[in-house]
Amino acid sequence: MSKLPKALQNLSLPVIGSPLFIISNPKLLIAQCKAGIIGAMPALNARPASQLDEWLHEITETLAAWDRAHPEQPAAPFAINQIVHKTNDRLEHDMEVVVRHKVPVVITSLGARTDVNDAIHSYGGVVLHDIINNMFARKAIEKGADGLVAVAAGAGGHAGVKSPFALVQEIRQWFDGPLALSGAIATGGAVLAAQAMGADFAYIGSAFIATHEARASDAYKQAIVDGSSDDIVYSSLFTGVHGNYLKASVIAAGLDPEHLPESDPTKMSFGGDAKTAWKDIWGCGQGIGAVTEVTSAAALVARLRREYREAQLRLLPQVSSARP
Repeated sequence: MSKLPKALQNLSLPVIGSPLFIISNPKLLIAQCKAGIIGAMPALNARPASQLDEWLHEITETLAAWDRAHPEQPAAPFAINQIVHKTNDRLEHDMEVVVRHKVPVVITSLGARTDVNDAIHSYGGVVLHDIINNMFARKAIEKGADGLVAVAAGAGGHAGVKSPFALVQEIRQWFDGPLALSGAIATGGAVLAAQAMGADFAYIGSAFIATHEARASDAYKQAIVDGSSDDIVYSSLFTGVHGNYLKASVIAAGLDPEHLPESDPTKMSFGGDAKTAWKDIWGCGQGIGAVTEVTSAAALVARLRREYREAQLRLLPQVSSARP
């Protein structure tokens, strides 16, 4: 296990709820933190931009009140995701708000910048940068990120194509800092497997879409409950960056999921006020076969925790009897 900063310690389960574009909101984030895992949301989900300040005030006040009422079970810290891409015209504004509220953990995506990392470090915040390969991982750490989110094959939304085994082992050959693993993780056993491979945390997104707190349509949530890995399509069409999406939403948009054109990556847009032409295309990872009902975020974390302990118990006899 790597050395973890204080903000990443003492979770009830080694899980970070990944920031879900449009879907994550204070209600979901707060529920995740109260359940003992790191809750996260993209800054760009707050629209207009002024709403980000309101949301961060709500989050910090609500979690502080929870801690006062439950000293034996304090909430986990929360994270805000920042899109560090030149088309994000809100980055400077959102970073000012993040620094003012001293957000404990910031997850940066689509670009690594020293000035952004320095701003977060100025108040003691922790920076995790998401990457899809070892080269990007090295660049992120060189520019000052404290840790990494390895986005492996099968992850929902923007995702890479590397096997989690290959990606984690390559990173761990040179990096001993905080490492989260993303990619089709939706059970407690998979959380334990991520740790066995060398990650400190599992990074889980798609399973949380099918929760009461998530800002997703009922049809979206039910499609996850009904779906499996066979219902996922990988394409760059919708944002300019390759990602995984629910096939049903692609078909509903009048497109053939088996013959999607490639997008021009130079036309990516993550501006704070930009409206996507693909707002009804549903991002989703390959792990949804484990999601069998729409439930609360607390109930989902409880299931993951139970499965995690069961997986540990299953392994104990095998570990004790294994030859050295």
